[in-house]
Amino acid sequence: MRIATFNVQNLRLRHPSGRSRLDGARDRDVLEDALPQAIALDFADRRLTAAVLAHAGADIVCLQEVFDLQSLDYFHDHLLRRACGHDFPYRYCFPGNDGAGRDVALMSRREVAGVKSHAKLTATDLELADLPGRKPHTPVFCRDCLMARIGPLTLFVCHFKAPWPDPEAAWPVRRFEALAVRRLIERRFKGDPDALWLVAGDLNEPGDTSGSESAIAPLTRDFAVDLLERLPEAERWTYYDRGSKRYSRPDSFLASPGLAARWPDARPYAMRVGLPREAGRYEGPRLPDVGLHRPRASDHALLVVEFAGL
Repeated sequence: MRIATFNVQNLRLRHPSGRSRLDGARDRDVLEDALPQAIALDFADRRLTAAVLAHAGADIVCLQEVFDLQSLDYFHDHLLRRACGHDFPYRYCFPGNDGAGRDVALMSRREVAGVKSHAKLTATDLELADLPGRKPHTPVFCRDCLMARIGPLTLFVCHFKAPWPDPEAAWPVRRFEALAVRRLIERRFKGDPDALWLVAGDLNEPGDTSGSESAIAPLTRDFAVDLLERLPEAERWTYYDRGSKRYSRPDSFLASPGLAARWPDARPYAMRVGLPREAGRYEGPRLPDVGLHRPRASDHALLVVEFAGL
């Protein structure tokens, strides 16, 4: 079983003048991505997104920043199917809590069972204390935690609170989300040491906390195994921030102890072939048409890991 996680950066279907088109991999937070001419690069971005996914060759793809199922289906039918040469017949994207519609999604070539959104879960539902300063009955997850069972493996697809624009304010929110995912797993598997589960997605933890504790420590401290720790430190980065010129590792695969023990050689691989050339730390080959800033597949690298025989 080959699994990928990929933040595809604002994959949204629009219908200007009655014509269907996908937004490109841009946030409009820099001037050149907000100007009208930026629109001309949107289709090139999404061809590159599809090409990266085709290169990954994954059976299962966990996605972040997908606007809705209609956007995912359009991308699949018009770009991804041709790039990959096959379908992902199982596709899911439920409404989450991000006001901009950046939801988590799942695509699979293998049969999926037990798919469930947790977007409406509250602290009360999970028997957790409310986050200080937050109104009671507010959903725990900023987007969602999508759970799905594929064969013997249970996936938890997540996208935690981003540190921008206020890292200090975001830290307790991200910690709360990590506690909630842990509680979901504990309830489901009741401490079974052989349980096979995997948390995958953009957990928005930079990997360099400058001496402070990681917000996602409830998941990584004596609970899950961070599979990226199996890579040399210099190979763990998946994101380049143009403003700060920092490289970080927000994207994660956190494996259950049982999964990690059964596949001790399963090592993630960061596919950076679709990253913009401004991310100069990566000196390997890139896909044709990748530009200095755009076109690009995303501002994140795709992570892929394989569990042979699963």
